[in-house]
Amino acid sequence: MRRKIVAGNWKMNGSKDLVTTLVGSVRSEVASLDNGVEVVIIPPAIYVRDVADKAGGELSVGVQNIGQWPSGAYTGEISAGMAVDQGCQFALVGHSERRQLFGETDELVAEKVSLLLKGGLRAVVCVGETLEQREAGRAVDVVAGQVRKGLATVTGDQWSQIVVAYEPVWAIGTGKTATAEDAQAMHAEIRKVLADMGAPAESVSVLYGGSVKADNAAALFAQPDIDGGLIGGASLVENDFISICRAMPAGAKG
Repeated sequence: MRRKIVAGNWKMNGSKDLVTTLVGSVRSEVASLDNGVEVVIIPPAIYVRDVADKAGGELSVGVQNIGQWPSGAYTGEISAGMAVDQGCQFALVGHSERRQLFGETDELVAEKVSLLLKGGLRAVVCVGETLEQREAGRAVDVVAGQVRKGLATVTGDQWSQIVVAYEPVWAIGTGKTATAEDAQAMHAEIRKVLADMGAPAESVSVLYGGSVKADNAAALFAQPDIDGGLIGGASLVENDFISICRAMPAGAKG
């Protein structure tokens, strides 16, 4: 049985007031949910401790990025150990914005995955194609390559710490969303790649990210291989994010 996860990525947004109001409201709502969804808040690193304190153990907490070193003279970086020390259970790796704006490669993603797994974090490994790659008919090849290379160092029991997030780059923050059927097709392909890698593919959660909203979440989450969502802008709006969490159907996945 796979875990059902809804994770809110705040990106470079937030304030102490947002932590107090939004996290408190989400926590109280999650306590009444009976659909088995694990809700994760992923704020900017400077707010991680505040979110962890407010989460009260009913919400999970993540960081948006970790450095590629365990410690040392790397001004501005944070390590996996520091994230755990501040109450995190998850870390994003390879988000498209990190790939595009900061030049992160599949090989660097694999290095970071290895570090955060050793540090005790669960990795949310982001993959996805650009619009140009999709229109050229290369979407599956691109995403499959990112999965294989980014998870190349994962072995054995470490697979239980892996979550894959499929985020078509052309749908992130654009208002465009893959149809539920298109998203399902790619999730099924990702699961095939995981199986080919020797992973327990039916146990690995695969999330969809890309302009998930309150009005399309239910259709996406109803798909057999979509185990939840990595939510961007809607995670900053209390009612929208709560509605998305409620959209997860009851019952087991996988």
